[in-house]
Amino acid sequence: MIKKILLCSIFLTNIIYAQQDKDRGYIVEIGQPSPVFSIEKTNGEILNLENHIGKVIMIQFTASWCSVCLKEMPFIETDIWQKHKDNNDFLLIGLAKDDIKRKQDIENIEYMQQKTQATYPIEIDKNGDVFKLFAGERAGVTRNIIINRKGEIAYLTRLFDHTEFEEMKKVINELLENKD
Repeated sequence: MIKKILLCSIFLTNIIYAQQDKDRGYIVEIGQPSPVFSIEKTNGEILNLENHIGKVIMIQFTASWCSVCLKEMPFIETDIWQKHKDNNDFLLIGLAKDDIKRKQDIENIEYMQQKTQATYPIEIDKNGDVFKLFAGERAGVTRNIIINRKGEIAYLTRLFDHTEFEEMKKVINELLENKD
């Protein structure tokens, strides 16, 4: 009897962890239409995601205080941004979830880019408003969302795992090769 209870307990624990790993704080799923949003960039221009449907889009949620983000950013820079930055069918936007005064936000982003040598665009996600369209308010960063040309979510990452990162790169490459 104890053996059955132990096995049942292990089974239920595995189901709980599998569910937590499955959604990882996301409120969106692969295959769903991506939420659309507009943000004011630090240069005053408006970025409206809806205007970029038809491109392969990568959104990276980051923060200047996130050590995992800082670890991932050089890989995004070299393996994704440098490879695709001149491709008009690709958009990469980093959104920093920093919650302090605007001038200091900009300084934190500049410091983060300098520290990681990231040259891809990183903007401020004021109050985490965009983040909350994709993940629970208290869910953590770093996370990446890949959106296909139809505006559907094609891939989701959480934290920085080399295997998952390689799979994300593969998805981006396949989406860019497929013009449909």
